[in-house]
Amino acid sequence: MSAVPEAAFRLRDVRQEKSGRVLLRGIDLVLPRGRITVLLGSSGAGKTSLLRLLNRLDDPAAGEISYLGRSLEEYPATELRRRVGFVFQTPVMFAGSVHDNLREAAEIAGLDDQEFPERAREALELAGLDPSLAHRPAQELSVGEQQRATMARTLIGGPEALLLDEPTSALDPESSEFLLESIRRLRAERGMTVILSTHRHYEAAAIADEAVRLSGGAVVESGEAADVLA
Repeated sequence: MSAVPEAAFRLRDVRQEKSGRVLLRGIDLVLPRGRITVLLGSSGAGKTSLLRLLNRLDDPAAGEISYLGRSLEEYPATELRRRVGFVFQTPVMFAGSVHDNLREAAEIAGLDDQEFPERAREALELAGLDPSLAHRPAQELSVGEQQRATMARTLIGGPEALLLDEPTSALDPESSEFLLESIRRLRAERGMTVILSTHRHYEAAAIADEAVRLSGGAVVESGEAADVLA
């Protein structure tokens, strides 16, 4: 019998509302540590709402969420967001070069000047972005390159978990595959916990260890990806 994976996140009877509209209802869920979990569902199913709760971009209207056995409310927001990185659906680059973007993120993470060069190189490599682009103006990169640069900016702080909201939705097939391969490497080489939302089942099948199917703000199925996707 295989061991039950340790929980990274545990959600108990979580409910979320916005402007009187219920976004999530009755969410009871364990998201395993060191695994790639894919959130599946059509637009409006609740995928983004759930992701935003996991590093307290939003707080739930009711229920409890814990990370590594500790309530999210016990974490200072800056500490939690350093440990749990978020890559948004649409990449947003700061002014300046890719290097400038990485430098700003490194300062927020408290890295010193001696640590920065190696951590920047490593973050670019893990994100699958050519280091030769480091001094290019970030706004001149393609959308796919910007998405990988955003991931590198998130990774430079050394997060333990990574949340990605429909990260390939605006990418061409080649850029999508580059990004998915980067995610696979993070899981394989770093044992990183990755939680990724998508509506593309073929992407889920290619990358996921676990899968959660959402509909109308509720979990309708969760478990091993092969079973959920069958």
